[in-house]
Amino acid sequence: MKVEISAGGVVYFGNAILLLRKFNGDWVLPKGKIEEDEDIVEASVREVFEEGGVKADVIKYLGKINYSFKNGWNSDEIVNKTVHWYLMKARSMDCIPQKEEGFIDAKFIHINRVKDLAKYEDEKNIINKAIEEIKKTS
Repeated sequence: MKVEISAGGVVYFGNAILLLRKFNGDWVLPKGKIEEDEDIVEASVREVFEEGGVKADVIKYLGKINYSFKNGWNSDEIVNKTVHWYLMKARSMDCIPQKEEGFIDAKFIHINRVKDLAKYEDEKNIINKAIEEIKKTS
């Protein structure tokens, strides 16, 4: 079994949260693997910028999710992944999807609609936590 540690962000601006749309139509939060000599916070900020083209500042740690998946169609290798999530505030609503990573769209979605669009249940749970925090600060 392979272990991967990733980091990502629930990025908001005003009353909207950033989602990225993959080529298959799934809407997801920006996240990615932590690189060598990089801490989790740095990785989350970098991934948000790389995948969504968004400059954002970390507000607070939201928690982590764990899941496993098969590493490719022809592989029996199982990857056990942990993703650390941070609440981030975007400096603007400018966003550009990273086409090389298979993202075809990037949008800030109103907090009342974002959970309906997000593909994965564990990401919806992190979005819920983020919305609670956003409401505390506004």
